[in-house]
Amino acid sequence: MRVSRYRMWVPPEVKEPVLLHHPTRESVWYYGLVRFQDGKFVEQREENVFNADTFWALLKQLRKASCHYVRKVYVILDNEKYHHARLHKQWRELYSSTFTHLFLPAYSPDLNQIERVWKLTRKFCIHNRYFSTLDHVIETQFNDWSKQSEDLRRLCVI
Repeated sequence: MRVSRYRMWVPPEVKEPVLLHHPTRESVWYYGLVRFQDGKFVEQREENVFNADTFWALLKQLRKASCHYVRKVYVILDNEKYHHARLHKQWRELYSSTFTHLFLPAYSPDLNQIERVWKLTRKFCIHNRYFSTLDHVIETQFNDWSKQSEDLRRLCVI
């Protein structure tokens, strides 16, 4: 059981005030990618969990979408275990000449550009707003960003 302390005004006749919380917190899970060239945002929703299988599916989708580019594609990743999984190690090595992974140093969320996008998403979509379903609000913003977005491009190349 978790106990928290709060300061609040209570009438003097109430000896033991009770502070009720909403019983649930809703969350949604997304992989997100931003192309630095034009600021295009690509997202993939995950229903259950982030793991090596779901990440590999995202990598294959990203490689298929970017295989017509002449230039080498660099994917900047943090050091989650599923980014280094043995499941897709052979696949990563096979396409390493045209599709390279760059891993950020450990414990450096300030260098991870996608963290800036998640912060902006919370600011635009969730903070201080009422919404009936979380899915609709976030996906509306993601659809706007799926086209070229100068704001995202500038945000991620800082």
